[in-house]
Amino acid sequence: MICPFCSPEPTRILSENSHALALLDNYPVSPGHTLIVPRRHVASLFETSEEERRAIWELLEAARRILVEKHKPDGFNIGVNDGAAAGQTVMHLHVHLIPRYAGDAAEPRGGVRWIFPDKAAYWEER
Repeated sequence: MICPFCSPEPTRILSENSHALALLDNYPVSPGHTLIVPRRHVASLFETSEEERRAIWELLEAARRILVEKHKPDGFNIGVNDGAAAGQTVMHLHVHLIPRYAGDAAEPRGGVRWIFPDKAAYWEER
């Protein structure tokens, strides 16, 4: 299988630096959904070097600035699926930067906790 992040379409590149790319997601869950990927093919965040992690975080901030200017979101979810058990389907590390908009979900509280819906609403009595 060809890795979609090792040779992305140039039109998907939002920003880049020497160690990482910010790519527009091919299957966005919201306008501006962006992926930050290291240039080196590595599956896990825990396999990256300190320099790669620094480059990823720099691009995360750069992409956020671009998305704020272009889409004016009200918030962001940032996430990594690290390993098949965590839902990772493309085994090239990618950090999701998902713009959120007021009213885009009936109940946004809990954010990423909704991967386990029965445990997400910690503020409710059980």
